[in-house]
Amino acid sequence: MKTLGIHSFVWTGGTTQEDLEGAMEKSAKLGYGLIEFPRLDPSRFDVAWLAKRLEGYKLKVVVTMGLPLDSDISSEDADSVKRGEQVLDDAVKVTRDLGGEKLGGIIFSAHTKYFRMPTKKGWQNSVDVMARVAERAKGAGVSMNLEVVNRFESNLINTTAQGLAYIEATGSDNVFLHLDTFHMNIEETDTPAALKLAGKKLGYFHIGENYRGYLGTGNIDFPAVFDALVEMGYDDYVTFESFSTEVVDEDLSITCGIWRDTWVDNVEVARLAKAFIEAGYDEARRKAQITRSA
Repeated sequence: MKTLGIHSFVWTGGTTQEDLEGAMEKSAKLGYGLIEFPRLDPSRFDVAWLAKRLEGYKLKVVVTMGLPLDSDISSEDADSVKRGEQVLDDAVKVTRDLGGEKLGGIIFSAHTKYFRMPTKKGWQNSVDVMARVAERAKGAGVSMNLEVVNRFESNLINTTAQGLAYIEATGSDNVFLHLDTFHMNIEETDTPAALKLAGKKLGYFHIGENYRGYLGTGNIDFPAVFDALVEMGYDDYVTFESFSTEVVDEDLSITCGIWRDTWVDNVEVARLAKAFIEAGYDEARRKAQITRSA
């Protein structure tokens, strides 16, 4: 793990300068080295200001997003695909201007519950757009990281294997996987095995409990996850993600089904998450070292 991050929705559902300032201040105060911001609307804040504040707090940044329905690059509608490509290009520019190196999330389809199977044409549209955007993003120093999400949030990529097939189809060396324990717990038959399958194509990693709450209180086998990450030699960003109706973004709550409090004290959930992840990594490293020296 290179840097431990936290999703800004632990702190705020808003994107005003005041909201962003508070999220950065709290993240830095707890010792996080990175903050993840969802798709940012530059009309709501000053990009140069935010870049300067991130630098002031010594925080790295990752930008994530989900494509809106009218900008779905996996659509068969040419206008929607064109709009989606522009949305991605704009997001790459914001990421670059903030000093970020990774754009992640559901960037290959709309972030929604689909009511049909993906089509071959739609899949190819998505692949073609991603290949073009990834090439331009490479020039901006930004990698594209596909968040593999559960069946209720996309119909295109739900497993690591599907994500790897998509990456291969793009032919790009600037497209990676963004995996998440919450989604993997639903879709993968074996989360540690799926992580190892991703291997060097794992570009970004979310840690979240199966019910989005306090880490270690659900049914995800986190020791096995940490063991797999250490065995893989994964040395990149790891971010804690947790949602509760205590801190709500209306659009996300509808899309992700956030209908109850999974916690009420965001400082406590963030503090405990940091300790949990660091301890889990330390234990996995100790076990690996003992195994190697035995």
